[in-house]
Amino acid sequence: MSGVELLLLVCAGLVAGLAGSIAGLASLASYPALLTVGLGPVSANVTNTVALVFVSLGSTLGSRPELRGQAPRVREFAIAAMLGGGVGAGLLLLTPPDTFERIAPWLIGASSLTILMRQRLRPPDARHDAGPALIGGVFAIAIYGGYFGAGAGVMVLALMLAGTGDTLARSNALKNVVLGIANAVAALAFVMLGDVHWDAVAPLAVGLFAGGRLGPIVVRHANAGVLRAVIGLAGLALAVKLGGDAYG
Repeated sequence: MSGVELLLLVCAGLVAGLAGSIAGLASLASYPALLTVGLGPVSANVTNTVALVFVSLGSTLGSRPELRGQAPRVREFAIAAMLGGGVGAGLLLLTPPDTFERIAPWLIGASSLTILMRQRLRPPDARHDAGPALIGGVFAIAIYGGYFGAGAGVMVLALMLAGTGDTLARSNALKNVVLGIANAVAALAFVMLGDVHWDAVAPLAVGLFAGGRLGPIVVRHANAGVLRAVIGLAGLALAVKLGGDAYG
């Protein structure tokens, strides 16, 4: 891999780390960068999933203030996230890579609208603990995240905002941890059974960790309404893009 390609992956990782820890849209930057340096779609997906472990590490470290008091929620969601991530990774290794291609735009679009409409769906101060429906939602999205990944963070964030009624910053922090658990399980499966390009993982991981570490700081100090609108609109743009690819 050339020096230019290494620099491209570091920069793409930084952008992806910020996008992932803020909006759950890391793959929007990291996955195309892997295709640009010559990886095939499945290899790029596998390599991207392994590298995304580092954005989860960075964002979790950066979200420690928002994670205070959320340990019970993390424990309740952890098993569902682990099981879902493992199932998703197995599906990717055993089934055609376009299985979720046609439903992904609809899922991401609906999640983005949920984020945009959050104030109307539930008062921001109405907090709730995890219930069976919320845990089941985490499991389902973790399957999608382990298999396809694009936009999974938007889905989890929408679920946390609608299901817990917590603030954007705390919901985003919880999203980063839950998605990180699912992604780590999928990454472990890919390391053992998939075609991981470690020469691409290393530079991408550097940028992802840095961006993931900075993202929660941005969320902490940004206007929640404006940030929610940016996340929702970015998710809708991704849904339109993926829809065009799937149905065009």
